[in-house]
Amino acid sequence: MLSYIARRIVQAIPALLGVSVVSFILLHIVPGNPVRLMLGQHYTAARAAALSNQLGLNKPLVVQYLIWLVHMCEGNLGFSYSYNLPVTTAILHALPNTLALVLIASLLAQFIAIILGTIQAYFENSPFDHIVTILNYFFYSMPSFWLAILMVIFFSIDLHWFPSGGVINPQDPNPGFFDWLHHLVLPAVTLTLITLAGWSRYMRSSVRDNLLLDYIRTARAKGLRESQVLFRHVLRASLIPQITLFGLSFPSLFAGALFLEQIFNYPGMGILYWNAISNLDYPIILGVTMFLGTLTIVGNLIADILYSIIDPRISLGSGDSM
Repeated sequence: MLSYIARRIVQAIPALLGVSVVSFILLHIVPGNPVRLMLGQHYTAARAAALSNQLGLNKPLVVQYLIWLVHMCEGNLGFSYSYNLPVTTAILHALPNTLALVLIASLLAQFIAIILGTIQAYFENSPFDHIVTILNYFFYSMPSFWLAILMVIFFSIDLHWFPSGGVINPQDPNPGFFDWLHHLVLPAVTLTLITLAGWSRYMRSSVRDNLLLDYIRTARAKGLRESQVLFRHVLRASLIPQITLFGLSFPSLFAGALFLEQIFNYPGMGILYWNAISNLDYPIILGVTMFLGTLTIVGNLIADILYSIIDPRISLGSGDSM
């Protein structure tokens, strides 16, 4: 397994280099001048030239990229213009909140999707199946920001059940775990509902396809109980494509959290990235982009490893079933 992981890491290097090149070029093509934004009303040509020289923005684009690439390989993502912090420090400050939001939402969505999808497939075309299908399409088609606004209006403004934003109560001198959890409910539930819609449909299709296979009929013919057929054979085989979806979707959940964090004023990676874009903070933008690119590769790697755990016939070394 270690050799497989090492090989996948080596294969990921060209992909990450490609992401960095494209991101660096696009970032500098976008109209705007970070030096002008930083100087504001104090902008003069002399001050702009001095600041550009200090930040290295007056060098050719290729030279800027190579300097940034060397520093990144050394673990230095640069210094944020707008936060006046090292990029690594800014990311590490914002990451725990977003990680908690994404992990809780993804695990909840995956757990509920497995249950709903399995029941829907087993009782296909039943009233339960039709009702859940309608709800899935409803949440799947709804923009995340619109659902978040509705959640704030209904549960925070009208019912006063949950706070509308933040991670803790600023008026509480000793906020604890339950205060943090209370603030996390609305953004986590919103992200769960949006993610759940697609995942449960995917699980339903997977279980339905496996129920029609010959080995399931053979298992039933041998006299196995229906619960054994469902949980030992159908569910186990249906989880493999679901793991693929989970591994590929995990990074996109971080991207989807950007809008939710803005609406819920949730201090995470989304707000960090949004502010960096507004201020043309190149180091932060590139740092978060590379983080998401790395997360995508890690998500795929974790999915491959989980394959071998769920189904030992899958060999990580060759990628073929044994």
